[in-house]
Amino acid sequence: MRVVVIDYNGGNLASAAQAAKKAAALRGLDADVTITRDAEAILSADRLILPGQGAFADCAAGLGPDLRNTLETATAKGTPFLGICVGMQLMSEYGLEHGRTEGLGWISGNIRRMDEAASAGLRLPHMGWNTLDFKPGAHLLTQGLEPGMHGYFVHSYALHDGHEDELVATAQYGNSVPAIVARANRCGTQFHVEKSQTVGLTIMGNFLRWTS
Repeated sequence: MRVVVIDYNGGNLASAAQAAKKAAALRGLDADVTITRDAEAILSADRLILPGQGAFADCAAGLGPDLRNTLETATAKGTPFLGICVGMQLMSEYGLEHGRTEGLGWISGNIRRMDEAASAGLRLPHMGWNTLDFKPGAHLLTQGLEPGMHGYFVHSYALHDGHEDELVATAQYGNSVPAIVARANRCGTQFHVEKSQTVGLTIMGNFLRWTS
């Protein structure tokens, strides 16, 4: 299995790659995990992972038109894709951090500041462990997990106005915050799977086995 972690000058690339290697080993999968932005490698990959750390606009700029087109081509032909944190946010229609920036448009909704949490007196960024709420068995990504298990979050912006059919799991922080989304072969987690210990490795392992 060829697993490519997309190199777009974003953060957490090495951590995501290590999590994929460890998850593969735990599942007994023979996985070659590489970090690259090479178009040929991306188009021939069996799994694609887009980590994210920082501002939506900066991460979107790091993709650039060529990498966007390559990801569109690869995922349009069915290659499973996992976006992590800002990598998940980039799947949306657009983001409003530092002005409006167009996303990949793979899921419904937009990314904007978590003003509901701030209004409730909660600190931003939303940082630390939070419980995940989902319907058991609703999606392969959560197989082997139970509602109430924890993911590790670090973010001040979140998906708003998303489509219910694309929502796999939520967390509570001032209001309901999308935590896992999926549409066909494209999925994403707002929390950092690479920092979420057993829960993160379970989700990563499920992704490596996932066929949409």
